Amino acid sequence: MTTDYYELLGVSKNASDEELRRAYRALARELHPDANGGDPASEARFKEVSTAYETLRDPERRRRYDMFGPEGARPGAGGPGDMFGGGIGDIFETFFGNPFGSQRQNGPRRGDDVEVVVELAFEEAVFGVERTVDFRGLATCVTCTGTGAAPGTSPITCLECAGTGQVRRVRQSILGQVVQAMPCQRCRGIGELIESPCPTCHGDGRTVVDRSVTVEVPAGVDNGTTLRITSQGAPALRGGVAGDLYVHLKVNAHDRFERSGVDLLTTVHLSVAQAALGTDVEIETLDSSEQMNVPPGTQTGREVRLRGQGVPHVRGRGRGDLHVRFVVDTPTNLTKGQEDLLKQFAASRGEEIVQHGGLFSRIRSSRS
Repeated sequence: MTTDYYELLGVSKNASDEELRRAYRALARELHPDANGGDPASEARFKEVSTAYETLRDPERRRRYDMFGPEGARPGAGGPGDMFGGGIGDIFETFFGNPFGSQRQNGPRRGDDVEVVVELAFEEAVFGVERTVDFRGLATCVTCTGTGAAPGTSPITCLECAGTGQVRRVRQSILGQVVQAMPCQRCRGIGELIESPCPTCHGDGRTVVDRSVTVEVPAGVDNGTTLRITSQGAPALRGGVAGDLYVHLKVNAHDRFERSGVDLLTTVHLSVAQAALGTDVEIETLDSSEQMNVPPGTQTGREVRLRGQGVPHVRGRGRGDLHVRFVVDTPTNLTKGQEDLLKQFAASRGEEIVQHGGLFSRIRSSRS
């Protein structure tokens, strides 16, 4: 298993937060269990990538990882330089306390993001669609409305930390007495206690339920597009901001059209006679159909562009084009009469026809 988190995400050690986020999103779409039919290897890899991203997205955990490796970056772990339980940026406060009297609130944290994969028909991706996304995940407890307390009761202020979520400990060091601030163990840094837990969620404020979220898929999205639905992820523990819902789109292929950006390509087959003499053909577009004149002498590979018959621009006006490619089909399984007509046609144009099959037959006959 790869233990280098940067290598696992495919980024350099000085990668920015945005580069980390892009790399993670791309790998998450590729490895997510929903997109791989529950493949155990993909699921294990997905967990590794998630662990790497969660570590490197947090500045303090990333600092500890760079210094001490994966073990030093675990939540709650401290390296040799963390003798007072905090990062380098906390040294001043660790030794001297906070002379200005302000206190950092731990409080409710942001809820987790949720990722789902949604499959779309080709036309739905081109023209847009409203879809209901169903998934199983955390939701605010309806019994206690997220407080974690039983109906008729409320959380109380933690007396240990006076509601701040932090406690201060006086410690003896080589510099004398120092005051160290740390998360309150009694309330887990939230600042509140639940005396009478909710019977439904047992004090968590959240329950696991089947959820449905309506998603507006804009016209012009492509395979691999990810939509972000703000605050529709998991709710935070007992208050705070909910996470986001990330919808990864998987677009099915079309039996007639190929897509390249906002342009489409379709292939129209012509007989030899149609290509040589010219004709009118009906071209099926995504919207309807159009009559097109095929000029005499059309060759395989010739393309005609229908402007504005492609895919809408997701961010902007107008649409791409539809490219019509002609392919001339050589006739097969000819009848004797059709062969004679083709030979007469070739002779009238002075074209020599050498049929090797007939020659070989004559050679075999002469030897027998």
